[in-house]
Amino acid sequence: MVKLTFVQADGTEHQVDATLGLSVMQVALSQGVPGISAECNGSAACATCHVYFDASVFDLLPAVQTHEDDMLDFAASDRNPGSRLSCQVQVTEAIAGTRIQLPDLQ
Repeated sequence: MVKLTFVQADGTEHQVDATLGLSVMQVALSQGVPGISAECNGSAACATCHVYFDASVFDLLPAVQTHEDDMLDFAASDRNPGSRLSCQVQVTEAIAGTRIQLPDLQ
């Protein structure tokens, strides 16, 4: 397990234990982190698990695939260089300690 910190748009933080191999979305849902609705249950079809990763870890994440890239264009909150669908990012040792910003809208 590794620690991840989810940061709400209002600054509230939720530090959670994250199981390696799960998606960031699965971790957030299982730990009761508010702000990720994941309406499609992780199939990258709704953009309601949109999050922002800090630039310091963005290069440690798997590359954004075409489908995810397209879905991010439909996210309710503005897309930025750190935008990812949390259902498409697996928890690895490389992202241990990462702070993940949640948008104000999903």
